[in-house]
Amino acid sequence: MILCCGEALIDMIPKPTVEGGQEGFVPHSGGAVFNTAIALGRLGTQVGMVTGLSSDMFGQQLTSALQASHVDTSRVIRSDRPTTLAFVKLTDGHATYFFFDENTAGRLIAPDDLPSLSGDVSALFFGGISLAVDPCADTYATLLDREGASRAVMLDPNIRPGFIKDVDRYRARLAAMLAGTDIVKVSDEDLNWIFPGPESLADKLDQMRATGPKVVLLTRGGEGATGYLADGRAVAVAAPKVQTVDTVGAGDTFNAGVLASLSEQGCLTKDGIAALTEPQIRAALDLAARAAAVTVTRAGANPPWREEI
Repeated sequence: MILCCGEALIDMIPKPTVEGGQEGFVPHSGGAVFNTAIALGRLGTQVGMVTGLSSDMFGQQLTSALQASHVDTSRVIRSDRPTTLAFVKLTDGHATYFFFDENTAGRLIAPDDLPSLSGDVSALFFGGISLAVDPCADTYATLLDREGASRAVMLDPNIRPGFIKDVDRYRARLAAMLAGTDIVKVSDEDLNWIFPGPESLADKLDQMRATGPKVVLLTRGGEGATGYLADGRAVAVAAPKVQTVDTVGAGDTFNAGVLASLSEQGCLTKDGIAALTEPQIRAALDLAARAAAVTVTRAGANPPWREEI
């Protein structure tokens, strides 16, 4: 089982009202790590989630959505705190988020809340805003430190500078988590934030590998993605050309495609990732790109089922 560790929240997506001239907001289940879990379940991969969920109406919506996509919810941490809300502003199909996250069920989980992991959990995925806000960020870092040594680990920092209140603390925590990570997915914006110096992108990719990950995945939206293996070899895949409705959940679906493919190929282990071949990473990137291409053709984070790819 792949265990996705991070936020589940409600994306409030704008939609015209029946009166016209005004926009309302429709609650959609979302969150970067939630979306990856949903996408993995729809791709037919055994997947579960560690997150904090509320007992309120939105928490019930999130639970139902996870279960409908075959995501195991037995390790969810439940409370009566409210659900995080993210109001979305769409401009030419690109999303900007405004978060309401104080004192929420997802944010206030603590290390003592973490479940025990059984031997059937073979891989861990971390990412999203859960790595940027306390105390949940420290809780997920604790989980990685406690459980990551014997399991494959993938991390997508998906850095949003405006969400980071204590930059030094965030950098230190991210560095510690990267040291235990096998695969990291970044954009060029992520790389330039993590390594703000004047070095070239190639130099920053080398710096990223030096922090711990054996494989670095660099995504470039509609331009495709490149995987850099442990020995520095690069494998690039193009993004399918589609009519984009919006990009909500595209990167999260990409992460799921990578994990699903590596799991199916039998190489989603620490040793397997360190020894990945070019055909193996190409197959993973190809499934990831095709799955993400379906997601961007429809509104909101709505990853494809396997038969849709």
